[in-house]
Amino acid sequence: WHMYDTVKGGDYLVDQPAAEILTREAIDAVYELEHRGLPFNRTPDGRIDQRRFGGHTRNFGEAPVRRSCYAADRTGHMILQTMYQNAIKNQVRFFNEYLVLDLLFNDGQACGVVAMEIRTGEISTFHAKAVLFATGGYGRAWRVTSNAFACMGDGMAIAYRRGIPLEDMEMYQFHPTGIYKVGVLLSEAARGEGGRLLNGRGEYFMERYMPTLKDLAPRDIVSRSMIQEVKEGRGVDGKDYVFLDLRHLGAKIINEKLPDITDFARNYLGVEPITEPVPIQPTAHYAMGGIPTDNDARVVIDPQWTPKPGFYAAGEVACVSVHGANRLGTNSLVDLIVFGRRAGKHMAQFITENDHAPLPPEPEAFARELVDRLYTSTGGASAASIRSTLQNEMDDKVFVERSDQSLRHALDSLDGLQEAYKRVQMQDKGKTFNTELVEAIELGFLLDCAEATIHGALARTESRGAHYRLDYPKRDDVNWLKHTLAYKGAKAHDVRLDYKDVILLDDPIFKPK
Repeated sequence: WHMYDTVKGGDYLVDQPAAEILTREAIDAVYELEHRGLPFNRTPDGRIDQRRFGGHTRNFGEAPVRRSCYAADRTGHMILQTMYQNAIKNQVRFFNEYLVLDLLFNDGQACGVVAMEIRTGEISTFHAKAVLFATGGYGRAWRVTSNAFACMGDGMAIAYRRGIPLEDMEMYQFHPTGIYKVGVLLSEAARGEGGRLLNGRGEYFMERYMPTLKDLAPRDIVSRSMIQEVKEGRGVDGKDYVFLDLRHLGAKIINEKLPDITDFARNYLGVEPITEPVPIQPTAHYAMGGIPTDNDARVVIDPQWTPKPGFYAAGEVACVSVHGANRLGTNSLVDLIVFGRRAGKHMAQFITENDHAPLPPEPEAFARELVDRLYTSTGGASAASIRSTLQNEMDDKVFVERSDQSLRHALDSLDGLQEAYKRVQMQDKGKTFNTELVEAIELGFLLDCAEATIHGALARTESRGAHYRLDYPKRDDVNWLKHTLAYKGAKAHDVRLDYKDVILLDDPIFKPK
């Protein structure tokens, strides 16, 4: 059932063998987290508790099911804390306050990275037998986003610049329950516990759009439904938001099972969710696309699945295509623990069988040229100004609903922003903790990720999952049941697109329908 939900929820752009691995290995991965110390919520008899989450059903879509293991409404945070604790216990060495600038290859094999220490401004080479990117997404390309300030698309853009394609970048998820105007996420745990969406007329409107799953429909459907309510004049006070209503849950459930949501509503909006509904709007949340990988997290570079030896990616930066066109709630964390573990096992084998590939001549040349250009550039706009314009354009034209016109306008704007970036000017010329330099470098990453996103979205003349085209509102399996591969060109308009087939299983249950 979990595999069916994952494939259907991804609007059949999911590579089905990957979905089978995800769902088959998830249980053991959860138990491993428990054994490593993750404090899951418990049932009265001591078992790991489970709650409903959007798009998860029993009996192939018949009704919602309690599948999601959880730690209050901060499961991801607790995974992070647990794994960090285990890393310290196992004496893993961290290089904190470093920013990776480049990825190194020799004769096609990954051999290290080049990074800048933010504390000193010094650039160093890290020679390695294998490299894994787990750098997250690029949600900061949008203004209204749930993503942390560090989510600047670093890993995706660095690989993209090295000739590695980015897969399905047009498939970007907008989570329905972001705090209005702020974007900070109110977890789907709220709806899993029974929270409901309320329009300006006081109606629980999801029943009109998904009578069975209602508020626990897949995220792409809920976000589009919210946009439709606003377009038809049923937003709150005629504005562009609706409410998340938790009041009927009662103070005990809200305080015990939704502590982060409660704190966020109080701190960011001054709203008391026990007695008041919370204003929400869709927020840029998760990249289904990214660096293409196989089921062992090895990076692949073409439609023939040619691997890049020694280079791995896992988590949001990667696209094993287990999420397809829309990710189900909780599947991101399952993706991390299943394919992250697979990556580690394969890397361990790889480094026992292979020596260090030699470093290329002048390994730091590209990184030093990038940094030197930013220090010496004059006469242009600031990185903050260019980034602000990019975010406004992405919010206006590459959001929940798209069209040929909006995407072409966004691409024209991006072309101008990339030209402006060549002349970006910094006021701070110092070396020590130069955050303006970091912002300028990361802006380049965001521009690259936005470029691949817009090109993929413009070319895909259909609607599928999170990619909704007003001018092509139907899914088109005849022409578009395939993955986009975007290869970087010299300018914004020079991106080369290629495609590879979605991998389907010979099972009628999982055939597109």
